[in-house]
Amino acid sequence: MPQGQPSVVPDDGLTTRQRRNRPLVVVHTGVGKGKSTAAFGLALRAWNQGWPIGVFQFVKSAKWKVGEENALRVLGASGEGGSVDWHKMGEGWSWVQRDAQMDNEEKAREGWEQVKRDLAAETYKLYVLDEFAYPMHWGWVDTDEVISVLRDRPGTQHVVITGRNAPEKLVDFADLVTDMSKVKHPMDAGQKGQRGIEW
Repeated sequence: MPQGQPSVVPDDGLTTRQRRNRPLVVVHTGVGKGKSTAAFGLALRAWNQGWPIGVFQFVKSAKWKVGEENALRVLGASGEGGSVDWHKMGEGWSWVQRDAQMDNEEKAREGWEQVKRDLAAETYKLYVLDEFAYPMHWGWVDTDEVISVLRDRPGTQHVVITGRNAPEKLVDFADLVTDMSKVKHPMDAGQKGQRGIEW
């Protein structure tokens, strides 16, 4: 295990082991590519540890075939690591807010209600809430409620939230935040997404 020295040791009364094993809220945000990919990489680590994993894909189309979905489903069914459940919540593209947003809004709220039920039941040890920053940013799901639910979640449940424009309150609350910045992208030069890279 990597050995690092924290810059601050909080006066919280916890032992080093208790603090190390504290459940985390992780946020991957920013305009750069790789937010969901990094979250699915964490899911691979969780699978290897035998953790049950719940992926909740918000906003992206239910028809969108994500390469990580197939890989994680196969791994989850292999019986070698943790289980994997994959839930698709949205019907529209995450980077385009369409006119017909009411249906997306309702599905996002339904998805959040399901996440709340699963957190209360301690269904998973890792939750990947993919593109969940969008419903909060657009006001479809209340950020204060999300923070309250995550703060009070029972047991040892890690939660990863991805998406651009993560609300500042969520960023302040989270334990680990990465802002993916874009330096260069092939789309800037007119090249569309391609198999094996975007999906």
